[in-house]
Amino acid sequence: MHTYIKALTKVVTRYAPSRTLSFDMVHVFAALQLIEDAGKTSRENLCKELALGEGAVKTLVKHMKMHNLIETSNGGTKMTSKGRGICRELLAIMPAELSLPMCSVALGRFNYAILVREFGFAVRSGIEERDAAIKMGATGATTLLFQDDKFVMPASTEDSLKKEPGIRKMLTEKLKPREGDVVIIGSADSNGKTAELAAKNAALLTIFSHEKHH
Repeated sequence: MHTYIKALTKVVTRYAPSRTLSFDMVHVFAALQLIEDAGKTSRENLCKELALGEGAVKTLVKHMKMHNLIETSNGGTKMTSKGRGICRELLAIMPAELSLPMCSVALGRFNYAILVREFGFAVRSGIEERDAAIKMGATGATTLLFQDDKFVMPASTEDSLKKEPGIRKMLTEKLKPREGDVVIIGSADSNGKTAELAAKNAALLTIFSHEKHH
């Protein structure tokens, strides 16, 4: 099993008799990503960027520290070399993302797309991804496979973006998909952050549910 799977799973394991955790693997990934981009971050920023309350962020930071992914000081929270290694492994699989306007394949007021490299084979019907997005408070997720230079829905060969050349151009230029890649679009009506976390949660589910079986 990949090190990043073990690491994220451990961080979101609760320690008896503590209460149920109000954060998920997606929050661990998003926190690592945030620190990777900025070098370091504050708890206030984590609350804002992860859409979590202070208590949840405090516990998240505690768990991430326990597993040696981050270290904290008065100057803020930064990554350890272990955290950086795991973050980079994850970013190699999810190397690109972007916000999308509403269109025929992205049905929320806010939509966010993430590329999952070479995981097309792991997608079944797309319902699992949709459920993972809904779990984050989103309205749903759209899963597109990149095959024969087209974006297609699971179990279809029809070009889903035939009538959306603008969206196709955005996805192709920003995400640079290759044969066998997946694009997951999280959609939310409440705000962009929900759409983003929904897309990332669905992407992690796709990776994890496959990797766990190997």
